[in-house]
Amino acid sequence: MFYIKDLEKELEVHPRFFGPRLREEIERRLRQEVEGTCNGQFGFILGVLGITDTGRGLLREGAGVAVFNLKYSCICFKPFKGEVMDVVVTSVNKMGFFAEAGPLQVFVSNHLIPEAFEFNTAHEPCYQTTDGDQKIVPGSEVRLRIVGTRVDAADIFAVGSIKEDYLGVISAPL
Repeated sequence: MFYIKDLEKELEVHPRFFGPRLREEIERRLRQEVEGTCNGQFGFILGVLGITDTGRGLLREGAGVAVFNLKYSCICFKPFKGEVMDVVVTSVNKMGFFAEAGPLQVFVSNHLIPEAFEFNTAHEPCYQTTDGDQKIVPGSEVRLRIVGTRVDAADIFAVGSIKEDYLGVISAPL
């Protein structure tokens, strides 16, 4: 789920930033470029912890910029099949519901919701038990198991299930 990973990145710095605050500019630019991005191999890069090595800046001929080969450590988030996580429901329809766990979007099909839940559109689209005790509406917190993931170039999507013991609605919005 969450990992601390050491990664590398090549960063170009314009000559106007050469001076006593060069290291601060490199760190600011690194955070700006990598935080919040998704890498198919390592998952979502949530935050940069620090730069471990800036290397030696080499001047690129013809451009006048310095190129730094940075080594940095960061916190990554990558979901795996079989992992149990808590999510917040964002939308509900007759096909199932969508939920989010941080930057990850998860879809739970109506086939992966227990039979005790029925789709209801009386007041708002929701899944609720026949006795009306539990309800899945936007804003509900749900515990689910990841049954599959799909990795794109810049995003990760997951399919979840609440059709097992100890999974389901944790709390509903007031």
